[in-house]
Amino acid sequence: MLISDTIARLIEEMLDSGNGSAELKRNDLASQLGCVPSQINYVIASRFTPERGYITESRRGGGGYIKIIRVKLHKDEYLMHFFHAIGDSLGEQEAVAYLKNLLDNDIINEKEMKIIASSIRGSAFDRIPPAARNNIRADIMRHVLMALMN
Repeated sequence: MLISDTIARLIEEMLDSGNGSAELKRNDLASQLGCVPSQINYVIASRFTPERGYITESRRGGGGYIKIIRVKLHKDEYLMHFFHAIGDSLGEQEAVAYLKNLLDNDIINEKEMKIIASSIRGSAFDRIPPAARNNIRADIMRHVLMALMN
């Protein structure tokens, strides 16, 4: 098992035992796992992101920590959280991660995910200038999220 998988699994266990919330000290966790603190940062930045349903907050300094919260909201709150997290630009992989999270949380079904994914994939944007694709993808995703709200 890769160290990044071990770090992610340990953080998930902390979230499970903390009812969806965990506070960790990067240096302490790195010492415990025998890795460098930047590996902890990498895992948090790549796996515990808003599009995957997490909110992270960090404090620097002597008593610094990283707080990770697993977002558990009602359907419309969840959709609104994603709506605000998208921003003005959205890459294809990031958009698919949002869709997977919506699927995993039973907000959309498999068929809806495939339909939405087909509308935001690269080939659907062939006639659009590359510089505008991520902005248009973000607009489409925000419209989809609004349509999913009750």
